[in-house]
Amino acid sequence: MFRQLIDNNSTQDWAFALLAAAVFTLTLHTLRRLVLHRLERISRTTDTIIDDFLVDVLSATRILLAVAVGLYVATHFLTLPAATEKLVDRIFIGLLILQSGLWANRGLVFWLTHKFAKGGDADAGARAMTLSLLSFLGRVALWTLVALLILDNMGLNVTALVASLGIGGIAVALAVQNILGDLFASLSIAIDKPFVIGDFIIVDDLMGSIEHVGLKTTRIRSLSGEQIIFSNNDLLKSRIRNYKRMQERRAVFAIGVTYDTPAQQLENIPALIRQAIDAQENARFDRAHFKGFGAFSLDFEAVYYVLKPDYNVYMDVQQDINLQLVREFTERSIQFAFPTQTLHIASGLQLTEGPAQHEKITRPGIGPGHGPTGESHPPRREF
Repeated sequence: MFRQLIDNNSTQDWAFALLAAAVFTLTLHTLRRLVLHRLERISRTTDTIIDDFLVDVLSATRILLAVAVGLYVATHFLTLPAATEKLVDRIFIGLLILQSGLWANRGLVFWLTHKFAKGGDADAGARAMTLSLLSFLGRVALWTLVALLILDNMGLNVTALVASLGIGGIAVALAVQNILGDLFASLSIAIDKPFVIGDFIIVDDLMGSIEHVGLKTTRIRSLSGEQIIFSNNDLLKSRIRNYKRMQERRAVFAIGVTYDTPAQQLENIPALIRQAIDAQENARFDRAHFKGFGAFSLDFEAVYYVLKPDYNVYMDVQQDINLQLVREFTERSIQFAFPTQTLHIASGLQLTEGPAQHEKITRPGIGPGHGPTGESHPPRREF
């Protein structure tokens, strides 16, 4: 084939072919740079995204495309064997398909980025996670299609290949159904967004912040520092408590005072609790009541809302409320109750002593036990 290529073309033909390849390559590369520079200037002065899209897609054009076009044009100045000409056509079309895949990939990433760019900082984690997963799945589908087109262009029977892959895919799907379940679960997480990166969640008795959402697993950084790894499918089957989505935190606390607290002071305690809660900037009072009679205390219950979901803010608010109540109760001589037991001992208990019992035993031959006839009688007892 190479001998025919050399014998069938003169030096002049090779010179024209090389010149044509260089001119077309240089022309296309220069034209790309000029158009790209012009579009960049236009995009900076307009608010539409069309010119931004064109700039982004055009920047994915590789120098390989200009070289391929130049060489393809150069082949028309040469006399090629039939097999070589067919191979050149297939290579050129394959390079065009590859470049089209690069354009489509850049356009897909641009569209997804623009679509998920809207929203505040609160949704940044959700948008980043969704963009990452959808971008990956979209690129897998795109390059699979590009590979099939290139194989079809090279003469491979793609229909038979797809059919055989479909039959084998059923067997593979049965074997890796757990992996596929996790894969679709990750897609569900990306679309439905039950949680996003940065959210603090509790799953059963495990808790932590979402650190990474992958195709098969989700990784959580626990409070104690270790990383907990969940299967995506198992995670979606669990009951998830997402504290990052909390708008307000409801707080309930109880206090108890001693039983010797006067009724007038008991009436003032709900007002003191409300005053302590209202003094906090990040708290909203709900209720405070004399709840009931405990085993060793008179119990009060209060409910308020922390206006921020942060747990540290809640603890700061509760601490300030507790300190203010301690100060107010100390000024009014109200004592907090603690577990005690009081033992009451009744006084004045007297033991009454009854009449003494005495026993007299009469024995034979002694005193009245001896009859006048000299007969003996059995002993007897008198009380």
